Amino acid sequence: MSYAKELAAAKKAVSLAARLSQEVQKTLLQSQVWTKSDRSPVTAADYGSQAVVSIVLETELRPEKLSLVAEEETGDLRKKGSEVFLEGITKLVKDTLDAEESHAGSPLSTDDVLNAIDCGKSEGGCSGCHWVLDPIDGTRGFVRGEQYAVGLALLVEGKVVLGVMACPNLPLPSAVCETDKSSQENVGCLFFATTGSGTYVQPLKGNSPPQKVQVSSNENLEEAKFLESYHLSIPIHGSITKKLGIKALPVRMDSQAKYACVSRGDAEIYLRFTLNGHRERIWDHAAGSIITTEAGGIVCDAAGKSLDFSKGKYLAHKTGIIATTKKLMPWVLKAVIESMEEENLHF
Repeated sequence: MSYAKELAAAKKAVSLAARLSQEVQKTLLQSQVWTKSDRSPVTAADYGSQAVVSIVLETELRPEKLSLVAEEETGDLRKKGSEVFLEGITKLVKDTLDAEESHAGSPLSTDDVLNAIDCGKSEGGCSGCHWVLDPIDGTRGFVRGEQYAVGLALLVEGKVVLGVMACPNLPLPSAVCETDKSSQENVGCLFFATTGSGTYVQPLKGNSPPQKVQVSSNENLEEAKFLESYHLSIPIHGSITKKLGIKALPVRMDSQAKYACVSRGDAEIYLRFTLNGHRERIWDHAAGSIITTEAGGIVCDAAGKSLDFSKGKYLAHKTGIIATTKKLMPWVLKAVIESMEEENLHF
């Protein structure tokens, strides 16, 4: 299948959600950042982005029934004292949709927004079609004014077949080490991929045509660039890169933008090992994984197995996630296994 209709809907939904997030980021104050029960931050952009994507997909894909697995829930928004915050989110969503001709002018209440967010309650699974959304991936980066992403993917029978990712603060040129958007004007990327058709990138703004991207062809590990999450310092990453002989310091960056950087050759390796007890959610990797693999890369767990998105909201994988090129994968996997054995970690 070409998934042309689904891709067009996903690109429209993600582009509008990115537009909303950019408006919020311009004026975001620390007092507007909430803390969820798991201690992670959440903003009006997280909720508003999820509502926008839900509404656009439902409208564009009718009469198909929408099944959406998404990060945000409305429990806190329904509590007493959150009325002003919810009204602000509703205005954001309406203003964003009004900017798109095919969605302009529709009445939108706070209940409509709550219901749109609640569309993301699907559990996913191995049968049927499910959209997977992280409305603001990398909220910490978003709050700092740095890297974040809006990531949307489509699962069909448990397999990722389509991915769209907006990276509003990522430079259009390959410049992975320059993560401070204040020094750049040429920023804002929209990546997309469908199974068997490759990965493409185009500017978020304007009408420039998409350009096909490929992972790096570099085979020299000493010159390889390595990406890791901004807010986590994981000792095994240092052990792995030392074994590989990588000379450059790691580039730390929030969100699935790291997958995007690997897909277009900005960096050769992205490692994500986490603290004990952490369970990876599918929305943190679904869009990024297909964008990397369709660009010629490999995404797998520490045992070299493909990631399994068919088990519900949580990713079925063995300790750690690796994204790299096919040429470098044997060396990276060898270093990972040796480092895990030395640190007495188990798959």
